[in-house]
Amino acid sequence: MSGHRIGAITSRLLHQFRRDRRTLALLFVAPIVILGLLGYLIRGSASAPSVGIANQDQGPLGATIAGSLEGSSKISASTINASDGDAKLKDGSLVAYIVFPPDFSQQAQQGNIAPEVHLEGSQPGNQAPVMQALQDALASLAAASPSAVHFQPKLTFLYGGPGLDTLDYFGAAFIGLIVFFLVFVITIVSFLRERSQGTLERLMASPLRRGEIVVGYMLGFTLIALVQAAEVLIFSLAVLRVHNQGNVLLIFGIETLMVISAVNLGIFLSMFARTEFQAVQFIPLVIVPQVLLSGILFPVSSEPKPLQYLSDVLPLTYAVNGLRDVMLKGADLTWPSLQLDAGVVAGFCVLVIVAGIATLRRQVA
Repeated sequence: MSGHRIGAITSRLLHQFRRDRRTLALLFVAPIVILGLLGYLIRGSASAPSVGIANQDQGPLGATIAGSLEGSSKISASTINASDGDAKLKDGSLVAYIVFPPDFSQQAQQGNIAPEVHLEGSQPGNQAPVMQALQDALASLAAASPSAVHFQPKLTFLYGGPGLDTLDYFGAAFIGLIVFFLVFVITIVSFLRERSQGTLERLMASPLRRGEIVVGYMLGFTLIALVQAAEVLIFSLAVLRVHNQGNVLLIFGIETLMVISAVNLGIFLSMFARTEFQAVQFIPLVIVPQVLLSGILFPVSSEPKPLQYLSDVLPLTYAVNGLRDVMLKGADLTWPSLQLDAGVVAGFCVLVIVAGIATLRRQVA
């Protein structure tokens, strides 16, 4: 074994990396960007979940604890009427509301603290700060009581509930993510191979128009991807038993929009890659930020304000919201929120189709 020959191979490889600025950026810049984004996402959030306080207590304790909750840094509390609580949970203006019943002070004096906590339920991460803020507000009351105090809040879930596990809550988002990610990777690599083998240039030299070429490839990739989407959905519902309250065809319809957007995004971005390795480099740049910011792992409402603005322009955010609305809340097409989510994803599909057609000739000429 010759050290000189090994050194020559190593030197050649390093020279290749030095000339490939895109790869160097992926190796040294992308990790800093992703970790910085993740750190800002977790530690930079100053927003607190919005919680309504409905004090019906005839005694002094309800007002005291309600005032303590309104001063809590863990939640953003506001006074509401109990009759408006469910409506505010449905429209997303509140993640929970707490009701102190008329006999709350009397029960507390007897050692039983039982406020009514009504949770929206589709985002399990919002439950912890609500319950922690309530416990903190009641801690001083329990300490001042001469007898043992039993803290037994009455929990009510608008959606979901204790019968659902982690996979039930995240299953809808994961179904969309798996379909979007795999279809994107397959499309961008396959379409790039068509270019590198000269197939696309030969098609461009034929009487075919750019739009016909892009739509033809789109339909081919989409048909294959829809089979995959159906497989993912059937496996999730029939084998994994992921919780579903909505129409299966509606779920598949949202998957179809995600497939079309992923296919055309892959076609469009493949125009800016020369090798399959460069095509794969788009994954940390395009997929990872959407995974972090689209509400799959962290609720969008808990993100720092600048990142919420960024989340609002990501198509995966609306696709995930739509899937969760259908599977966890039983939404249908009469829901304005679902109409918005489907409309934004469909609009993104049109945008990337037009972008792919517009950039096709310039890249292969």
